[in-house]
Amino acid sequence: MTAAHSAPDIAGNPGPRSPLGRRPLGSLSVSPLSLGGNVFGWTADEATSFAVLDAYVAGGGNFIDTADAYSYWVPGNEGGESETVIGNWLASRGNRSEVVIATKVGALPGYKGLSPATIKSAVDASLTRLRTDYIDLYYTHYDDESVEVPEFLTALDDLVRAGKVREIAASNISAQRLEESLACSAREGLARYVALQPHYNLVSRDTYEGELAEVAARHDLAAVPYYALASGFLTGKYRPGTHVDSARSGGAAKYVDTDRGRRVLQALDTVATAHRAEPATIALAWLTAQPTVAAPIASARTVEQLPALLAVGDVTLTEDELKLLDEASA
Repeated sequence: MTAAHSAPDIAGNPGPRSPLGRRPLGSLSVSPLSLGGNVFGWTADEATSFAVLDAYVAGGGNFIDTADAYSYWVPGNEGGESETVIGNWLASRGNRSEVVIATKVGALPGYKGLSPATIKSAVDASLTRLRTDYIDLYYTHYDDESVEVPEFLTALDDLVRAGKVREIAASNISAQRLEESLACSAREGLARYVALQPHYNLVSRDTYEGELAEVAARHDLAAVPYYALASGFLTGKYRPGTHVDSARSGGAAKYVDTDRGRRVLQALDTVATAHRAEPATIALAWLTAQPTVAAPIASARTVEQLPALLAVGDVTLTEDELKLLDEASA
């Protein structure tokens, strides 16, 4: 057993509400909604971010997703802002053992790629910002095909053995390289990817379904989809003739006038009405019902946006409802 696996159990005490139904992810146990940290230090300042994090944990959540690159694209930011906010929150609340922290390496300018030297320096920088001595789940943010698989996996394995990382995962990787990585881990006795973070939602199914999902299923990987709400489109607030003042409205707008977008919104409205739920809740519930999916990622820049996200733990879709959504999104 590696040093990373000897860290405290992460089931934890999430707060006044009972934990959302936990799902296994390697040696970890995570809630069915992963809170996206990309907005922290971007569209949510530190005080607002703290309030969102507090409400998420109080609502039964325990799985927080960030990256060292969040949010270097914002004028005046240099990256690491999200990790810094989360680290300050962890330190002020004293609840490190109660939450699962996922972060990523490979996309931050100055720490791009997956060379062993980059991985080693990037993880130490992330640990400093997060104000912790271990990361629960460490993703390769983007594959780096200039580095041989055994080379970067050995570097990640070193982090696990040193106790700096508990589990490793991949994002933005081809089915072929993922298969190669899993085979290498088995062959060389190295740390093994336990999760995959794909782009996947009701209006973007071909970004995961097919060969990549088949590799995940074959190797029992947990999928943790990003863009789970299609930059907010699947909340239902973006519709023809409406304008939403949001930093992400451009990403959502591209779906508004498509046939698939209209069909999906209509199906979401039908199912949401039946459950007396928000369209966002139904979109997330559809994802959690898909094979391999452990927990979709969704972010909230205000506390008021959280209830519809957390409600995914309370909704179970019928076979007919899943079929309706499948057909609308095909």
